[in-house]
Amino acid sequence: MVFDLEMIKKVYAQFPDRVAKARQVVGRPLTLTEKILYAHLWQGDATQAYERGKSYVDFAPDRVAMQDATAQMALLQFMQAGRNKVAVPSTVHCDHLIVAKDDSKTDLARAVNESSEVYDFLASVSNKYGIGFWKPGAGIIHQVVLENYAFPGGMMIGTDSHTVNAGGLGMIAIGVGGADACDVMSGLAWELKMPKLIGIKLTGKLNGWTAPKDVILKVAGILTVKGGTGAVVEYFGEGATSMSCTGKGTICNMGAEIGATTSTFGYDESMSRYLKSTGRTEVAALADGIREHLTADPEVYANPEQYFDQVIEINLSELEPHLNGPFTPDLATPISKMKEEAAKNGWPTKVEVGLIGSCTNSSYEDISRAVSLARQVAEKGLKTKAEFTITPGSEQVRYTIERDGFLSTFDQIGAKVFANACGPCIGMWDRMGAEKQEKNTIVHSFNRNFAKRADGNPNTYAFVASPELVTALAIAGDLTFNPLTDTLTNEKGEQVKLDPPSGNELPPKGFAVEDAGYQAPAVDGSAVQVKVDPASKRLQLLDPFPAWEGTDLKGLKLLIKAKGKCTTDHISMAGPWLKFRGHLDNISNNLLIGAVNFYNEKTDSVKNQLTGVYGPVPATQRAYKAAGIGSIVVGDENYGEGSSREHAAMEPRHLGVRAVLVKSFARIHETNLKKQGMLALTFADKNDYEKVLEDDTIDINGLTSFTPGQPLELVLHHADGSTDTIQANHSYNEQQIEWFKAGAALNIIRQQFAG
Repeated sequence: MVFDLEMIKKVYAQFPDRVAKARQVVGRPLTLTEKILYAHLWQGDATQAYERGKSYVDFAPDRVAMQDATAQMALLQFMQAGRNKVAVPSTVHCDHLIVAKDDSKTDLARAVNESSEVYDFLASVSNKYGIGFWKPGAGIIHQVVLENYAFPGGMMIGTDSHTVNAGGLGMIAIGVGGADACDVMSGLAWELKMPKLIGIKLTGKLNGWTAPKDVILKVAGILTVKGGTGAVVEYFGEGATSMSCTGKGTICNMGAEIGATTSTFGYDESMSRYLKSTGRTEVAALADGIREHLTADPEVYANPEQYFDQVIEINLSELEPHLNGPFTPDLATPISKMKEEAAKNGWPTKVEVGLIGSCTNSSYEDISRAVSLARQVAEKGLKTKAEFTITPGSEQVRYTIERDGFLSTFDQIGAKVFANACGPCIGMWDRMGAEKQEKNTIVHSFNRNFAKRADGNPNTYAFVASPELVTALAIAGDLTFNPLTDTLTNEKGEQVKLDPPSGNELPPKGFAVEDAGYQAPAVDGSAVQVKVDPASKRLQLLDPFPAWEGTDLKGLKLLIKAKGKCTTDHISMAGPWLKFRGHLDNISNNLLIGAVNFYNEKTDSVKNQLTGVYGPVPATQRAYKAAGIGSIVVGDENYGEGSSREHAAMEPRHLGVRAVLVKSFARIHETNLKKQGMLALTFADKNDYEKVLEDDTIDINGLTSFTPGQPLELVLHHADGSTDTIQANHSYNEQQIEWFKAGAALNIIRQQFAG
């Protein structure tokens, strides 16, 4: 079944002309990224060249994808927009609410029972508004999108930061907050600052133990978690075309970990093969028809320095397998250096668990290469030293690898297969003993490894690697084991060496599945009732946020001055809190509970200026709200990095925080704050962060003449009666200032449809 074929035909029919117009306007050859962006301008044909990193541009994405945790709030917002059907093809994927604990069947049954009201809500709201619904167990959103919806040259947004995975099929796919998804589903333009461009030239060819995952692990080490901020990463070169489509997806997926807007590859034979193998021969034929437009102009790749803002070159033939971590995905260590680094840093070297799968690495190729190592356990008389788990990315992959005997091979080495869901990758892992908070090491093929991310234990040292390397390290049970050079002692006391992994890019017998888990919406949903129980603890209909009162903000209390890394996980934790994603008031009880308070180095402990007593962040903020007092959050660099969750912006807004003032923002979080009518500000002088004191009362001046490019003034009233006046910058454009004045972007949408 080919979804949305007519839409794809329409995109491809106008693509060549739009690219030609853009090339004419820009006056030079175009990168692939530029072709896709200019071909998706809201206005149609390009009439001007946009400045990278400066110009705000309105786009018309082809589709929207949502996962169940973020879809709840996105669709609760969409219900307020006044439409009877989504304006572009949209889907919901139930993958985030399934806890990995026992086995796939038990875990799935438990989730369906525990989250039935959420699944029923999502199914009914999808049915009513013309949204495709993928049931629990169908698979992880990004794998399902790659298998069914992604197409070369397309543009999509998704309410998850790893939406970028679809770049593996030559898309521009961008993670956004639910408010952005709501805009596009409502038929409005989607705004993005024209991104800068990073070109990564891949030469040579992967071999032996090196996998596509190692490319992005290497890139993360080069660019760090914020080196890609505001940029699209475009991969090219002989190394790119020699890689599988799903391998490209892995690389794009983890582009979120370098802060990139998205990553992409030009259309090639591997994408054509993948489209055909996943039942989309018509799409491959359409793409072949405009092939020259689905990659950069030849001059660009011949002289990349002239067309990209930054160029990195990596020789795949010389690339070594990497392990990234612990506690950050950009601490890159080649496997040959791990023994030395582990000893130097005191990292625990015994591997307790190896986990493969997730949206990053759950393709047929990934599993087939891992299984080639699992087979060697019996063949070479070995025993697996660590626990080992597999999380298939979709029911189609799971069914196919079961048919081809892979699951029975894993079973023979004592591996556990979890449900087709995110599971441990997002903290939905009920790991036995994690509550003891013992120091230990795990290795996984996921994308993120922040402290407490997988199992809630701050002392779990998580390292990211390819599925192949994870499997080898699980067999060895040792973080310092280098399969390229080291031997293992088998049950007979013999020294044996693992052979390099091998596998098939695509299943030789083709993909197969009995029930993929898709549910089509009603043709006419007008009679469908969307029910939300007023007494529900998990779902709550939204009330509009109040409009700005039209004055400067005076007397704001400092809620918290966050120290160091403050990701969206710190601002709005996942794990057990996922169940409240559809209930704004209940989930607001996790507001900033993971952030470190600058003044006492503790989490979830801030001073209530009304009482002088230290207490939890949410309770303190609720006290300010009850007293009718606004507040401000102060943060450090790259505030809000990580997942795209808009709850991290909606919770402070709901509880009465008026402004967030930081050294710098992660892109998605800054946009989310703006959408919810918050003030997202940055220190004009980063050293002014030190001037903010614990008992400060703060005024924000200049709002009555709030204009793009014009800093605001903040007055810090200290407890001793002294004051400091500092400047705060912002990146609001005219439209975003209107969002602030209206109280939220959604308030403007509703007014438009009401009118």
